[in-house]
Amino acid sequence: MTMDAILRIEQVSRIFPSVSKRPPVRALEPTDLTIARNDFITILGPSGCGKSTLLRIVAGLDTPTNGRVVLDGRAITGPGPDRGMVFQSYTLFPWLNVADNIAFGLRERGVSEAIIRETVAEYVAKVGLRGFENHLPKQLSGGMQQRTAIARALANNPEILLLDEPFGALDNQTRGLMQELLLGIWERERKTVIFVTHDIEEAIFMASRVIVMTARPGRIKADIAVDLPHPRHYTVKTSPEFSALKARLTEEIRAEAVLAAEAH
Repeated sequence: MTMDAILRIEQVSRIFPSVSKRPPVRALEPTDLTIARNDFITILGPSGCGKSTLLRIVAGLDTPTNGRVVLDGRAITGPGPDRGMVFQSYTLFPWLNVADNIAFGLRERGVSEAIIRETVAEYVAKVGLRGFENHLPKQLSGGMQQRTAIARALANNPEILLLDEPFGALDNQTRGLMQELLLGIWERERKTVIFVTHDIEEAIFMASRVIVMTARPGRIKADIAVDLPHPRHYTVKTSPEFSALKARLTEEIRAEAVLAAEAH
């Protein structure tokens, strides 16, 4: 692990209180994770294992029961422009066109219109949406809406990009193209990225490290380096190295899924 750590998750746990006489839910066991600057981390685990909860805590959208998250030496106490978030559901403002959605955070911060126009044009080009600047979200496909959401997050120049199963609602072909698009942007810009997924192939293809979580209550079971070369082409998915990682991760996840099923 490089010493240039940007994010430290320190003994973070999350217990959701009891509701309607149901017992409290232990979503996350005390969790420690250090993430290096410019790293691309995927968090992989069975449904309900707490991976989205952990991401929401990093985003400042949820509060840990115990522990803390430190970003660049500052404890996270709420949302902030230093973190860009992309969700699975399409979270664009329906009344704003593509350009204004991308510009939203910049306008909130009082950035000059000249810089906004330049930044919007840059990210529209990067996500392949030239010619769609004036389209409303309802006029876009799911993949195009997620391109807009990614551009909106990146346009704010966050220190870290957080993605919660952002391609989960897309068809397989579009999903593969979006993986390549995001990975290509990361290879050029080297943002620090945390990407939550339950798709093993996606986790390997995107990441420099795959974090495997146990069934609920979630904790980190494995931290696996992905040493596949960059720039990474989709054909790497048929390589022996990729297949070996997929086999290993499939066993890790299957064991947790079996435990989760036995617990119900």
